Amino acid sequence: MDNSVTVGIHQPNFIPWIGYFSKIYQSDIFIFLDDVQFIKTGSNYTNRVAINMHGIPHYITIPIKRGSGVQKISNTQFLNEKWKKKVIGTLQANYAKSPYFLEHKDFVWELINFKADNLATYNIHTIEAISKALNFNTKFIQSSTFNLVSTSTQRLIDLVHKVDGKIYISGEGGDEYQEHTMYKEANIDVIYNKIPHLTYAQPNAKEYVAGLSIIDSIFNIGLKELQSYFLINSKDKIC
Repeated sequence: MDNSVTVGIHQPNFIPWIGYFSKIYQSDIFIFLDDVQFIKTGSNYTNRVAINMHGIPHYITIPIKRGSGVQKISNTQFLNEKWKKKVIGTLQANYAKSPYFLEHKDFVWELINFKADNLATYNIHTIEAISKALNFNTKFIQSSTFNLVSTSTQRLIDLVHKVDGKIYISGEGGDEYQEHTMYKEANIDVIYNKIPHLTYAQPNAKEYVAGLSIIDSIFNIGLKELQSYFLINSKDKIC
């Protein structure tokens, strides 16, 4: 194993799925893209995520204020605070019978009730708290601290260079839009985030429902089992 710094980069999503945390686990440094534009149309996982509701993915959403013009994630504010009580009620109704609900509900409720001035700060707090609970050693940085003006692939390259990275972890579908020649010329190796297979029993579901918020895993198998899941797959960790 060499000492090459592995870097993961992603927008700060709302209590994301286990694949997101897999990327964090494999990263020496994980950079939150907090100063990019909030997507106004289509799927946007910075303010919504799926949970299990009677065996079907159901989205819980943070209502946000929509401004005119370019709106960065770091400038995106909540429409109100009422959604937090609603989300907790929805989780209570759908996970109360899960094996680790009682053990971890206070931890999850504290995350949901966290007060923040903007969406980025809120999501980053949640992701870092869960990563700490899973004993990850990853260092977290926000892209806004670098004040970069570059965009697209060049922006990612610049961010990797800013932290002296040598390896960049891309999503599995990254080769569809990223310019590999640019990474090669920048002396950066691109490796794809491979998500290890994980299934477990879920309440009210006849078949395993994948792609849900990590909350589903926390309530159904617990934080200790999740720690073991990442440790068992540590042989796949990028070195």
